[in-house]
Amino acid sequence: MAGWSLVAALALAVSGCGSLDRETDSHRYNVVAHETFGSSSTYSRLFDAPPERACEAARRALLSQGYLINVAKGKEVEGQKSFQPATDNHQIITIRVVCAADSKDGKVTLGFVSALKDTYNLKKSSNSASVGVGALGSLSLPFSAGNDSMVKVASETVSSATFYDSFFDLIKSYLRQDDELRQQSLTGDEEFVE
Repeated sequence: MAGWSLVAALALAVSGCGSLDRETDSHRYNVVAHETFGSSSTYSRLFDAPPERACEAARRALLSQGYLINVAKGKEVEGQKSFQPATDNHQIITIRVVCAADSKDGKVTLGFVSALKDTYNLKKSSNSASVGVGALGSLSLPFSAGNDSMVKVASETVSSATFYDSFFDLIKSYLRQDDELRQQSLTGDEEFVE
């Protein structure tokens, strides 16, 4: 009887340790517990331009860096770019920009930007063929033809403040260029009229 109670106590202790490990794992992988909604300027900036002009500047900024434009609506832009840091690794960055008016007259825009990085790794799988031989039975032989495919292994929102700062600075430079062109055209028209 004492042996059974010792075994039962040991089983309870082991199961308790297992549940503790699961609790710490679930806490560690629970990203919702680490997500806080506070005032952060990482993903947003104010621009002195209407929403359509701000999003057009964002579209041009993405194009200038080699991004393919998937969506280009008046107040929304999405671009995508592929990278291959190694022969068996492929990454895709998708940047989404949403422009919302932040003033009553619509001349100030709050631009929201988020970038998503998807990572793919090469998965190699070799095939084998079975050959039936009368006296020996079936014989399985490997052959070199395989199905290599890219498998998504990670997907995460880019959180680097430097990444977003450089993108916002590029948008602002395109807005400044746009303002300069508008000023030149206004000055040119006035001179032409006179």
